This record gives sequence, C-alpha cells and structure tokens, in this order.
Amino acid sequence: MKRFQFFLGFLCGALCFGGTMAAAAGLLAEPSAQTFYVDGMKVDLEAYAINGHNYVQLRDVGRAVDFNVTYDGTTNSVHIDSENPYMEAVPAPTPAPVPTPAQTSGVITIPQSDERLVLKEGDKVLCDDGTIYEITDMSLYDKSMFASGPLASLPAPTYDWSQLPELELPKAEVRHFQTEHGDRLFIRNLYETRRMQYTIYNCVPNCPMLWEDGKVKLDKNGVPFLRLQLSITDTKGVQPFWPWQEEQLTQVFYSAPGASFAVEAWDVFKDGKFLYTKYNVQGR
Repeated sequence: MKRFQFFLGFLCGALCFGGTMAAAAGLLAEPSAQTFYVDGMKVDLEAYAINGHNYVQLRDVGRAVDFNVTYDGTTNSVHIDSENPYMEAVPAPTPAPVPTPAQTSGVITIPQSDERLVLKEGDKVLCDDGTIYEITDMSLYDKSMFASGPLASLPAPTYDWSQLPELELPKAEVRHFQTEHGDRLFIRNLYETRRMQYTIYNCVPNCPMLWEDGKVKLDKNGVPFLRLQLSITDTKGVQPFWPWQEEQLTQVFYSAPGASFAVEAWDVFKDGKFLYTKYNVQGR
C-alpha cells in the first residue's frame, strides 16, 4: 500500500500533456534538474518541469515503482495495474557473431518448430546474441500461484480450419539482455503462440462479421475477413497477460472481430529462473 500511495501521489504530476500541448497552452517545458528516489534508491526518470511541477511518462513511473502500465489501442485508454509487476516490452535482439561448434557443444538450440518444448534445470540455451544462458529454476512452470494448473493440449478445431489461410510461424528467437534488475531471457514460445491462434480460430463462428451460412465469410476477393498474424512488430496497443486464461484473449477478440490482430507468446526468465509465459495480443 505504501508503494501504491507513492504511485498515486507521483501520478498527479505525471498525467501529462506533451510538449506540443504545453506550447499551445503558453507554458514553458524544460528538463527537470531534480533527482528522484524510490524507497531511498536513486532512479533515472526523464522528467520535464512545467509551472514548477514535474511531468514524466507513465511507463517510466510504472517501471520505477513496479506497477504494470499498458495501452489499449482499441479503446484509446491507458490501464494501470497495481496488482502485477511492470513488464517490459520484449526487447529487440542484438546482432552478434555466429558461435563456433565448440562453443555450442551440449547447448540447446531452440528449434524452429511449434512442438511443445519444456526446458529443465541445468539446460543451457543458445541465445541470439551468441551467449549461453543456463536455466537454474523451473519451479514456477505449471505451478504459478496465479495459474489454474498445467495447460491442456492445444484447442481442437470446432469446424473446418482449412477454410482459413495457413499462417507461417515466426522465427524462433531467444532474446537475452542484462539490466540493473537482473539477467533476462525471452524465448519465443511457438507452441503457446499456436494456442492463441487456435483459440481465435474457434471464436470465428460466434462472429457474424466473420461467419455466414455455416462457413467462414469471405470478402469480394475470396479472402476471409479474419485478419490474424503470429508476431507483433511494434508495441503500440499491445495487451499482455499471464498466466493463460482463455477469456483474456477472447474478450479482446470479441470486442472488435473485424480488426487486424497479432498474437505471440514468450517464456520469460530472470537470473536463470522461469517466471511465466507472457501472452501478447494486439488489435488494430
């Protein structure tokens, strides 16, 4: 509660208008010269002083005090979640030289496959930046206090999915980066990405915009109205959630079935420990 009270107090100076709006209002915005501390620890915040008040980005505040902040592009709204920790967008990989066979001996290379892959403690994973990341703790896999239990197999078709175009899997990626908060690893989970895809497929018959006369509805060019891809190329409007809860995805989809959707899933590790599988959905 102490952190949340701090957050609300700081937020009063963070529900900001940008530089353009400040100029339009006849106000002068300049970089703040003040230093910021959270629980006695110095934090770096990009702040601007306007009329004696500090203004910062909500995401920076969320990162500093560990509250999650997301943007919903379908409703043009910002969501602040005080119950869950701040989650960074999946970082872009850093180009690195190709490791030699000797360096990768006995090391797991994440396959370009949507077959289920469960890593074990002691496994060493080859990262896209050429480093080797050792898995030390898988105790939270299938046992998160927020999860309902081990996930079942992927959804089975409730109609003929061959009416829809076959979606190509995105590239298997293993993104590794280090910050002052720990040694992080993101592994693209292609199996769980398929779970998101198939769940949306089974929603189609419930949407008159996408379903007609017992089959997938097509546009004038013979292309299904469903627009779906299996990777997200930017973070605008992305809604993350974890653990897997089917309604978290279907509610977003049913809110605008005619939109273009992108989905993806990532396994998240910190300091060798599995934390959760993060599911991202984006609708436009």
